[in-house]
Amino acid sequence: MAATTVGSIGMHRTRTDWGAIWAGMFSFMAIWSVFGSLGLAIFASTATPSANHPVTGMAWGMGIWAIVLTIIAMYVGGRVTGELAGLTRRQDGILHGQIMFGLSCVAALILAVLAGNSLTGGTGAGVTAQSYAVVSGMGWAGFIALLLGWFAALGGAASGVRHRARVLPETHATEEERPGIRRVA
Repeated sequence: MAATTVGSIGMHRTRTDWGAIWAGMFSFMAIWSVFGSLGLAIFASTATPSANHPVTGMAWGMGIWAIVLTIIAMYVGGRVTGELAGLTRRQDGILHGQIMFGLSCVAALILAVLAGNSLTGGTGAGVTAQSYAVVSGMGWAGFIALLLGWFAALGGAASGVRHRARVLPETHATEEERPGIRRVA
């Protein structure tokens, strides 16, 4: 439930701002995709195809990269969600961040399945023991990345919440009380 302030009157809005949630999810996916591809390029270039185990150490590097990248991308996505929703209560920001996190996980899962299908032609053929080693090593890293990314999304959305503007009482000071400020006719 988002609270909106109009002038000095506070209103309580009883709907979720889906536009802000989708914007946060797309921000997450953009950051995650671009920098995930960079990490893949860096770690794939270290593979030695002529070796018995061509991807030795690649799973650890990709796992650490995925954890750090997910934390940063989820925080930014949550922050975008909190900012665009125009929320004034942290609880509402956390709720919007939770929804953005769930939507982002579903989108990332769909992309991962589509990528896996396109690499194997949809049959699973061509999957080697080395590719299983990389994927199995990513299991724990994926769990840690999602867990910490979840906290980052909630924190980002909560920190994107606007603070309520305090309405100060209007004061009428004379020109003597405000040195250097004079009335313009």
